[in-house]
Amino acid sequence: MSTPTTDRYLQAKDCEALTGIPEGTWRYWAHIGAGPASFKLGRRRVWRQSVILAWIVEQEKATRTGGAA
Repeated sequence: MSTPTTDRYLQAKDCEALTGIPEGTWRYWAHIGAGPASFKLGRRRVWRQSVILAWIVEQEKATRTGGAA
């Protein structure tokens, strides 16, 4: 088991503020099992900030176009 870190737990509205992706999209992705991993913390659905930032890096690598100038 990993040791706890000082990671932030974000709700859908926080994910929207971080990424610009609408809050409803975050909830939908969680419902269908898409997007970055989330989990229930009490009654709230949350995402670890570190997981979202890593997911953004993956998205950038997977969809990057062009090259060095």
